[in-house]
Amino acid sequence: MAIQIRKTGLQIETTLIEGGKAAPVPLKLFTAFAVVKNPWAGRGFVDDLKPEIHAGAPVLGELLTKMIIDAVGSGEAVEGYGKSAVVGLDGEIEHGSALIHTLRFGNFYRQAVGAKSYLAFCNTRGPANAPIMIPLMDKNDEGRRSHYLTIQTSISDAPAADEIVVALGASIGGRPHHRIGDRYQDLKDLGQDVANPAGV
Repeated sequence: MAIQIRKTGLQIETTLIEGGKAAPVPLKLFTAFAVVKNPWAGRGFVDDLKPEIHAGAPVLGELLTKMIIDAVGSGEAVEGYGKSAVVGLDGEIEHGSALIHTLRFGNFYRQAVGAKSYLAFCNTRGPANAPIMIPLMDKNDEGRRSHYLTIQTSISDAPAADEIVVALGASIGGRPHHRIGDRYQDLKDLGQDVANPAGV
């Protein structure tokens, strides 16, 4: 069964001043979302989610990735990235997870931006206008704290009870006045091997 998309949207946010101080380089955040009918809603408990995952996740992954790349201008320009799903109240958290926690969804985005790190994620349930939270991290360096960001937005009429909002987020730049250091400095301060933090 093909995924039913009710609507899509794109949001671009530019931060010019943070903490009362002009940003040396403005931070740009991008959100692409699709509001889809939950293919499992109203069917009781469904044991096998794979048919709908296979039918829907690649469509959404390709669509949302294209929206982000078209807005940013190139995959190379993306620095931070993440994904999110919000399930309407007639669905399970598992339904949102099914659509975003699969390589059939995420690989479109990873490959388009040339990423090495995993996609940061959030999956929640809520009514229309529920917060859509998209955590971001550096696409190539999980320890680069300047790019630990969270996009928060909402859609006034979504998700309906039988819908799921699926979203991708991107950043150009990190927090404008980043000054807490990176994970590697902590490891060094603690006397741990930065190249081998687990001591293996």
